Amino acid sequence: MSLGYAEKLSYIEDVGNVGMAEFFDSPQILQEKIEQLAKLIQKSKHLVVFTGAGISTSCGIPDFRGPNGIWTLQREGKPLPEASLPFHRAMPGMTHMALVELEKAGILKFVISQNVDGLHLRSGIPREKLAELHGNSFMEACPSCGSEYFRDFEVETIGLKETSRRCSDLKCGAKLRDTVLDWEDALPPKEMNPAEKHCKIADVVLCLGTSLQITPACNLPLKCLRGGGKIVIVNLQKTPKDKKASLVIHGFVDKVVAGVMDLLNLRIPPYIRIDLFQIIVTQSLSSDKKFVNWTLRITSVHGQTAQLPFIKSVEVSFSDRQKYKEASLDKQPFQLKRRTVINETFDIKLKLNFSDGCGCPCTQINIPFDFKVPPKSFELDKDDIFQRLRETAFQDLGCGQNEVIERKVLSSPKSEVTVYAIVSNVKTFESNCLSNGDLKWLKDGVNGTETSKKRSNSRKRKSRS
Repeated sequence: MSLGYAEKLSYIEDVGNVGMAEFFDSPQILQEKIEQLAKLIQKSKHLVVFTGAGISTSCGIPDFRGPNGIWTLQREGKPLPEASLPFHRAMPGMTHMALVELEKAGILKFVISQNVDGLHLRSGIPREKLAELHGNSFMEACPSCGSEYFRDFEVETIGLKETSRRCSDLKCGAKLRDTVLDWEDALPPKEMNPAEKHCKIADVVLCLGTSLQITPACNLPLKCLRGGGKIVIVNLQKTPKDKKASLVIHGFVDKVVAGVMDLLNLRIPPYIRIDLFQIIVTQSLSSDKKFVNWTLRITSVHGQTAQLPFIKSVEVSFSDRQKYKEASLDKQPFQLKRRTVINETFDIKLKLNFSDGCGCPCTQINIPFDFKVPPKSFELDKDDIFQRLRETAFQDLGCGQNEVIERKVLSSPKSEVTVYAIVSNVKTFESNCLSNGDLKWLKDGVNGTETSKKRSNSRKRKSRS
């Protein structure tokens, strides 16, 4: 996992308490506390969840202050943990997806996160119900018009600096900035104000996987107390706010949350990642108008100069293999130039080989070519296509499914740009509580089973007004 965020931070000597001891409630006490938490959530009218690095450790992202945390190892002079997969391929875990289900059920009203890993947004928590206090390593923002751009690659800077890209709004075009705070940066009002508002009206603030040490963020949960709200803390280490909490649970966050979901008869949904890419075909006639000179490019939707982080290489073949030579594209930008007779029709077959961290090795795309028939622009319903892809991927318990979202036909130079959506990961969960504080989940979800048999016909919470 990328440790780039910690390495990019400005150096400060005092990062607070690190190497903190971990505590575990006994199985009986833990189960009793899980039941207490489930009852609190069931009765709540305005549940707010406040998250820290501890909810992402099961996703392969190290925390900062635990026994093997980044800052703990740095202070001890020990080497930092090796990356198990690229940061941009980290997937939301059991807790992330449980929160998605709680939000859809109308129980969870708002999420406040100190994490910069982008996993809450990637999991499906609506942006308007999420405050990312310290920013998002995959988000760029326009300081002029306020537009946000959620990338499939890690933004190269932190500290609210200008990046190499510009706002895509034709009326704006301002230089974009990263959104991740450095030590000296103040919490942005855009994130802080709604977080404070929701904490003040919350009847339960559930703190998950946070040591509650970094100010002023750590004081937000306390704002519910004046209105009679309750604080619940689920963390392996003790925190400075434990005495203010109505319930403190020392256990793995995933185990606690899974136990709560079982008691509420809510299933933990699968995580299905859908990435976008575009295929650009540019063509021009030869001087004698007998041939078409064409270029095929497979590029990022975030700009033709941006990397495609989830595609390692592309193998190109043709329906008529005797006429057209196959090609292997193993360096970005993926580009192929050819010349063909103008009246010929053929199919191009693309084999996209996925990079490390994707749930399957490759997928195939077939592109019919007929230069005599002019292509037409269109734009399909993105949400409908995403939903259809998710349903198919969940049924197949595999990835690689793809569909066209839109096509733009440009006149100068003559070209067509086709945007594809592709399923690159499927991850399912088992929500039943297991012994020894461990919960099983399928890393890539290729050979998995359904998470919990409690479906929508179970006692499911309705949205509250």
